[in-house]
Amino acid sequence: MIELYYWPTPNGHKIPIFLEETGLDYQIIPINIGTGDQFKPEFLKIAPNNRMPAIIDFDPVDGGEPLSIFESGAILIYLAEKTGQFFPENWRDRKTVLEWLFWQVGGLGPMAGQNHHFVQYAPEKIPYAIERYVKETNRLYGVLNRQLAGKNYIAGEYSIADIACYPWIVPFEQQQQNLEDFPHLKAWFNRIKSRPAVVRAYEKGKAYASGTKMTDEAKKILFGQSTKTLEN
Repeated sequence: MIELYYWPTPNGHKIPIFLEETGLDYQIIPINIGTGDQFKPEFLKIAPNNRMPAIIDFDPVDGGEPLSIFESGAILIYLAEKTGQFFPENWRDRKTVLEWLFWQVGGLGPMAGQNHHFVQYAPEKIPYAIERYVKETNRLYGVLNRQLAGKNYIAGEYSIADIACYPWIVPFEQQQQNLEDFPHLKAWFNRIKSRPAVVRAYEKGKAYASGTKMTDEAKKILFGQSTKTLEN
């Protein structure tokens, strides 16, 4: 059984999608990032970067003691290797999946995240920052659109690269993007959206949606933390 430390954010959604796709037994442990659950000592033992998602696998690959894993990309690779699913055996195909997984982790996620921050949450609207991140998000959508030309999925076959990228495209309207400008991306998006496992994963996330309201107190918790403030 797997304990999934989760909150319904783009990074959070990745792991239940994979777990629903593979049918692995799991239990959701909610980590309300708006109230500071991610800073609790017991969670930091699992996820030292005070970010979810994280998991504890009580039936790890090596058959040893329960294993904790943090960082969504690392979790996806671990689970893919554990199950032998959505991660090709051919090393050339595997290389492509890893390229696009890291593209999401290092590019699409951080840039779209800054887009979310400056467009939706920043206490003052800074035109330069908004333009910078909206345009960079647009560029990344274009990169993914080109990769998807002539393909059903990012690396050819459905993989952890698709599972990682999809949740970051879901809020395309909030990111000020128009999927009509990216026909290959739009077709892929609708293809993923209709998968039963994806539908189930997002349905489970609705149970926690009422706790995602961005209050002023939540903003204080989420934004502007430093090592010094966390040590107090």
